[in-house]
Amino acid sequence: MDKDKLFAQALPQVVDFKFDESVSRVFPDMIRRSVPGYEAIIELTGSIAEKYAQPATNIYDLGCALGASMLSMSSTINQESIQYIGIDNSAAMLEECQKILQPVIPRHQFQLIEGQVEDAAIDNACIVVMNFTLQFINPALRDQLVGRIYQGLIPDGVFIVSEKIDFSNDQESTLQQQLHEQFKISNGYSELEISQKRIALEQVMILDDREQHLDRLRRAGFKNAVQWFQSFNFASFVGVKE
Repeated sequence: MDKDKLFAQALPQVVDFKFDESVSRVFPDMIRRSVPGYEAIIELTGSIAEKYAQPATNIYDLGCALGASMLSMSSTINQESIQYIGIDNSAAMLEECQKILQPVIPRHQFQLIEGQVEDAAIDNACIVVMNFTLQFINPALRDQLVGRIYQGLIPDGVFIVSEKIDFSNDQESTLQQQLHEQFKISNGYSELEISQKRIALEQVMILDDREQHLDRLRRAGFKNAVQWFQSFNFASFVGVKE
């Protein structure tokens, strides 16, 4: 995979961010250098999956990108009766994902679907993962989607959702953003790159705060819902269906 230099040069016009072919080529480098705690979330997703995986069920990765979550989960789950289903609306991402998964997960055990996550049919699921995807979905559709995920989970099924989060306190919000920007600078991004990417994302990535995420999980039916991870302004939540 190439190094992320998509915003390294001044652009005459910064257009809305899209997960197209250019992004798919640099995505591993982009997310590693942009999302603090990303590797920990992926690794620990595998640990959580090991606890909640059930035979003859489905595991969904909504907004699967290049399949990192599925790879992590497959490394801890030793059940051939489980089916991995990755859904993403980017054909370029899925093409790369296919190449990455095929040498690792038996072909009969995974399926990649091009489509909108908000239209996904969830059925017989022991685990549903949605990493840094809900923030790109129309806020008016988020409750309905999480509700469908809850309905599609079997008893003792688990939903893991990781997001960049907003903060209700302006002072905390400012500090967390500054810390995040320093993280990106420390990883080699220039102020120009940070600024241009922020502009590209501001119309397509709409953030919720911690309580909005937890309240949504509870409204969907998850009585047991907690935040289990945070690194600066990135967090992960888990809901278990009783």
